[in-house]
Amino acid sequence: MSSEGSDPPQPAPPSSPSETLDLLPIALLGTILTKLDIPSICSAASTCKSFNSSASTILSFLPHFHLLDVAPSIGLLRPLLPPNNPHLQTLHLDCARLDDSSLDCLLRPSLRHVSLHNCADFSGSLLSQLGIRCKLLRSLYLSSVADKRWRSMCVSDLEQLLTGCTQLETLSLMFDVSIFLRPNFARVWPLASAKITCLEIGYISSVMVTELLSPILGPQQSPSHMQCSILPNIHKLWLAVDYITDTMIGTISKSLVSLTHLDLRDAPIIEPSVTIDLTNSGLQLINPHGKLKHLSLIRSQEFVATYFKRVNDLGILLMADRCESMESICLGGFCRVTDTGFKTILHSCTSLYKFKVTYGSQLTDLVFHDIDATSLALTHVSLRWCNLLTNLSFVRLASNRNLSVLDLRDCRNLGDSSLKAIGTLHKLKTLLLDGSDISCVGLSYLKESVMHSIVSLSVRGCKRLTDKCISILFDGSSSRELRELDLSNLPNLSDATVLLLAKSRVQLVELRMRQCPLIGDTSVMALASMQADDDTWRGSSLQLLDLFNCGGITPISFRWLKKPYFPRLRWLGVTGLVNRELVDALARSRPFLRVSYCGEELGTNQWDNSNDMYMHDYEEVDELEQWLLDDDNEIADEEMVDAADDVEA
Repeated sequence: MSSEGSDPPQPAPPSSPSETLDLLPIALLGTILTKLDIPSICSAASTCKSFNSSASTILSFLPHFHLLDVAPSIGLLRPLLPPNNPHLQTLHLDCARLDDSSLDCLLRPSLRHVSLHNCADFSGSLLSQLGIRCKLLRSLYLSSVADKRWRSMCVSDLEQLLTGCTQLETLSLMFDVSIFLRPNFARVWPLASAKITCLEIGYISSVMVTELLSPILGPQQSPSHMQCSILPNIHKLWLAVDYITDTMIGTISKSLVSLTHLDLRDAPIIEPSVTIDLTNSGLQLINPHGKLKHLSLIRSQEFVATYFKRVNDLGILLMADRCESMESICLGGFCRVTDTGFKTILHSCTSLYKFKVTYGSQLTDLVFHDIDATSLALTHVSLRWCNLLTNLSFVRLASNRNLSVLDLRDCRNLGDSSLKAIGTLHKLKTLLLDGSDISCVGLSYLKESVMHSIVSLSVRGCKRLTDKCISILFDGSSSRELRELDLSNLPNLSDATVLLLAKSRVQLVELRMRQCPLIGDTSVMALASMQADDDTWRGSSLQLLDLFNCGGITPISFRWLKKPYFPRLRWLGVTGLVNRELVDALARSRPFLRVSYCGEELGTNQWDNSNDMYMHDYEEVDELEQWLLDDDNEIADEEMVDAADDVEA
């Protein structure tokens, strides 16, 4: 009891959030942080001293490190990868700003899974040091190694990798291995781990493939001498080659008896002769052991317009006899295969769920005439550059109610009646309609069902579409799942559409609007001010924005492209001719933003399949960038303002 006349007790002043966190046990804070990914841990570390201290501790025993959304320098990376972490098993990293000097920071004996992207500044030492320091590796992904001219790599580096990493099960060398001398390259592969089940190579010549898989005879051995097979347990093989040939197909089929996935892509620089091409005879050699589930044979027109001219329906018929258990077939560039061949595939492969044809110049509606009579349950269909197909085919395809991916790009005859059928596919996630003949009426058919599930939509080059068409899709709450939208090359698209997008609060991650002459500064300001309709998001959710060659973009837009606007943006496409100084200043002010001004397509490289390995949470990348850069931003922002002032002056 207080004495009479004494002052009443005063309430304690309210505690600040940071003081409240200080009262929590350190073990509890650490447990919370272990549930987060690297960007989220860095975000938490930037909020208060308690989380900052706990984050430093957590990083010392974190088992998994994934940071592919930004490319840190070695100075920024060292605090995140302390050398005293003996528990680190997984490392996924964008190495665009790293080189050989960072090997001591990256590599350690505890690693089991390594994925290093954009390693252009590394030399062959990256391979050899992996073999020396990371002997327990089970999966390895390397891209663009030694792409810079002054970086060297020799076969001894590859040999050290293969002999040192005896536990490897998955190996992805996503760079040009033809830089290795041919005879020496083939000789080191017998040293590779027999546990390898998956092999990916970014580029290799067909001759090197044949030599790699052909056992090398000793000087005293006859050709009839039995040899141990190279890479005997390979199940999945993915290769980009100069030419897909009969010889290479025969060697692969004979040597890899456990093969379940075969993915081959070539891009000839000249028209291939019969000795370096695929023919009906080569197709007949595929799947001799009957284990193949996935087959992809793609001829790219990257350098010259060339096709598999020596394959016709007979080759497909011969191949189909051994492909009854196929689940996925992708064929690109088979210009002499007609309805007979493609129809044979659909009726022979009863387990088929994925069917892809590109440049099917003789593919017509007859292929899908009686698709209802089959037992197929297709979920992925791609019919790109198949210009003889009409609405009739697409209506019949829509009878597969489980379709989740539908790629109909450059099918010129696709019209509104097709979209009426497609609009009933309630499980559709990806719909690509580039260059088709659809109108506002057709697009309205998607609103009731498809737009509730669609994640990726592309209407690039659909010239008949206007602002009214787009407003139909985003009027209401029918597109909450949409993350990727391509509105490029639409001459009638204006800022009004973007204003509606911003008002709809759709959480777009990728927005492409290149070659739209009526898109201007108003669109940039609207997107910069956009608030996603979710309590967990603050600011624009865009990670990729392509505005290349948009007619109304002026230097005013660049003021809205700097911080704090677009906090999660990682890819930006603009026209360098607007003002090169502004573009350069923007790149300096946002070092983790990849600014493209030459017109190239934005996003992940087409050969990069590793995104399936790890799904990112980009929600707090802006705080990560802030935590990494700290005070450097103020100087860069001043440069941005000065450049804009110079332009206006």
